[in-house]
Amino acid sequence: MSDTDLDIVTGAFGYTGRYITHLLLSEGGRVRTLTGHRERPNPFGDRLEVAPFNFDRPDELAKSLKGARSVINTYWVRFSYGGVTYDRAVENTRTLIRAAARAGVRRFVHVSITNPSEDSPLPYFRGKAILERELKQSGLSHAIIRPTVIFGPEDILINNIAWLLRRFPLFAVPGSGDYGIQPIFVEDIAELTVAAARDTANVVIDAVGPEVFAFKELVALLAKTVGSRARVIHVAPELALTLSRVVGWLTRDVTLTRDEVRGLMANLLVASGPPTGSTRLSEWLAHNAHLVGATYASELARHFK
Repeated sequence: MSDTDLDIVTGAFGYTGRYITHLLLSEGGRVRTLTGHRERPNPFGDRLEVAPFNFDRPDELAKSLKGARSVINTYWVRFSYGGVTYDRAVENTRTLIRAAARAGVRRFVHVSITNPSEDSPLPYFRGKAILERELKQSGLSHAIIRPTVIFGPEDILINNIAWLLRRFPLFAVPGSGDYGIQPIFVEDIAELTVAAARDTANVVIDAVGPEVFAFKELVALLAKTVGSRARVIHVAPELALTLSRVVGWLTRDVTLTRDEVRGLMANLLVASGPPTGSTRLSEWLAHNAHLVGATYASELARHFK
């Protein structure tokens, strides 16, 4: 098998990256992951090559990308924690884009976010916009995938809302709850991403599901799904954040951040175009009610421990 069969995925041991890797391996080609957690169990065994990120060694990074037909980048951080910051994530991704260009990678697929803007006060959305611009200016053939909230068996946000509804008598919705959310299924985004890796046109694709919910409607749907009797109350965003910190203390996790509340309430997790995913969250929940919220999903345990 030649190097031209090689696809590279950053973060194949993570959530979205795992589904993308599974789909790539099913095609029969070579797949290599770049990861900052080489010590973690490799669910793909010897079918998956494993290499370090080497962000601090750009020459070595470029060598690990040499000859790849595609680099699919899922690397990012949900929030700054310890020495891991948005600024560092932006700089590391810049290094990756430049190394891919030096290595002659044929296609670079970047997983971004809906509604990024360099003028955004939110570093998550601002950082993603900066990297989109850098990729467009890199000279690489590229695709930019812009997901909203991704749902599936290993999801954190939707799962943990259900977990709270299962275990607490009250659930606090920040503000009116009228702001929107348009979740996409993890397998749908994997299919979109791999298809984009096989294309040649420079494209930007919103990765969004077929259903748009007001946040309060999503909470009501999850409560019905898990048989919750929790009382849903509407509170000021600051109080919702305070309550989330209490839950974070109990779970030893960061459950919600101020920027996440601001982005959600600003309707940044909804796209204006047609849906690109086909799986309906409502139908998926109906078939997976016993799994959703059954256990707590820790962001810190998944990415920082």
